[in-house]
Amino acid sequence: MIRFDHVRVTYEDAPAPAIQDVHLVIPEGELALLVGPSGVGKSTLLGTVSGLVPHFTGGTLAGRVTVGGRDTRTHRPRELSDLVGTVGQDPLAHFVTDTVEDELAYGMESLGLPTDTMRRRVEETLDLLGLAELRDRPIATLSGGQQQRVAIGSVLTPHPRVLVLDEPTSALDPAAAEEVLAVLQRLVHDLGTTVLMAEHRLERVVQYADQVLLLPAPGAAPVLGSPAEMMAHSPVHPPVVALGRAAGWAPLPLSVRDARRKAAGLREQLAGRQPPAPPALPPEPPLLELRDLSVRRGRTEVLRRLRLSVRPGETIALMGRNGAGKSTLLRTLVGMHEPAGGSVRLGGPGTGAVTPHRTKPAELLRHVGLVPQDPRDLLYADTVAAECTAADADAGAAPGSCRALVTGLLPDVPDTTHPRDLSEGQRLALALAVVLTAAPPLLLLDEPTRGLDYAAKARLVGILRALAADGHAIVLATHDVELAAELAHRVIVLADGETVADGPTPDVVVSSPSFAPQVAKILAPQHWLTVPQVRKALEQPEEAP
Repeated sequence: MIRFDHVRVTYEDAPAPAIQDVHLVIPEGELALLVGPSGVGKSTLLGTVSGLVPHFTGGTLAGRVTVGGRDTRTHRPRELSDLVGTVGQDPLAHFVTDTVEDELAYGMESLGLPTDTMRRRVEETLDLLGLAELRDRPIATLSGGQQQRVAIGSVLTPHPRVLVLDEPTSALDPAAAEEVLAVLQRLVHDLGTTVLMAEHRLERVVQYADQVLLLPAPGAAPVLGSPAEMMAHSPVHPPVVALGRAAGWAPLPLSVRDARRKAAGLREQLAGRQPPAPPALPPEPPLLELRDLSVRRGRTEVLRRLRLSVRPGETIALMGRNGAGKSTLLRTLVGMHEPAGGSVRLGGPGTGAVTPHRTKPAELLRHVGLVPQDPRDLLYADTVAAECTAADADAGAAPGSCRALVTGLLPDVPDTTHPRDLSEGQRLALALAVVLTAAPPLLLLDEPTRGLDYAAKARLVGILRALAADGHAIVLATHDVELAAELAHRVIVLADGETVADGPTPDVVVSSPSFAPQVAKILAPQHWLTVPQVRKALEQPEEAP
């Protein structure tokens, strides 16, 4: 169905090709998973299938890409729209209408499908993706995860033979991600749809893939093989594979179910041992206090009587389904929403207490910083270097401070690159560095690992741990259960604007089918959360009886 014949893509002024030596075939009716570190050309390779590369992005495409027999060099994206459905990393760039139902119907209208066919497919897609209750909602009022589902639904309704998906579950909560992946499975197995998907959260998808296409490094030739073959030596791999490597299992498991079948001996080895407890927090006044906070948007009460206290050095993960109120809470903490009831108090050592919505932005920066879901909200300069220079000046930091943070998160991002030319993960790293330059006492992050590969996420965890050790408080809204397991002292679960769980991370996530990390699912009922915890325990000698 998809054939690459010695494909190479080179962008103008780039020192080397973005991808090269791509020579392979993806058969009809298979789900091929594209994996590799950030910056190796995954989005470029996907773009050659949809025709966006080079017709929209520019650059030079050498070789030949054919989809269903059509050459993407001679067929522009609109001439492939009946055959190929594409969802990029940024769902907002995908929308052309204002409401959910109109967006689901738009692609079919463009193809001139009959009205009764359009109505039936819209209803089917609303049910498949759990969007029925949102059908009349303006897209601008949806959460990031809800927008992601609408974007996916809009390419499903025309029934393309090929789906090209770039990070399709990055903004979805675990349950919604499972629903979307189940839909993709049905399309592949029942309708013979071919799916080519890039995804950093391999723990969600690798067990569903028929083939894995590995881009190991920039400029390296891709390798296509079975998931088990590729994961055995891939530089990026999910926790279940890392645990299998640490335990010496062969063959390596790809799913929690397979790993649990192998884990009896490992559980015996770990019996009687406990994961290390997080360091005790200093007895200092809280940096954030919520007292019976309620927030309305229009006539809807989106947060209800929330109570929360965050102390210096504490890291809290906000979790819950899409639309639960996580982003609204973070925006309220930086004064973007006025409480309908209750109070918000921010205060740090030597800064005094302030109420966010009554505080000027320049003063608020001394108390709190927010990295939003869409990093473009913070980026306005023409180059990475200009963004960093402005961030240093705004924060009163030493020149080069922001640039050092960018390099620490994602090495090899050139100073001269325009922020719009960065990948989603690279833009997020730049926005994060801009906020971290000011080192606010309270740091808020909304989906901070969206678009980041495992190596970039590990670097992010290291930076945030260092900030927490230095006394900063961190509150992050995330669907990344692995990040919460690595980083959070506490997990708070929101549902319909209310707190439904609040406690130490192991107590909240180990028994949760939705929010437990892979290691916890494999080794339950023991309270191990991460592979580094298990690896460190295995390296320590057993205590004498």
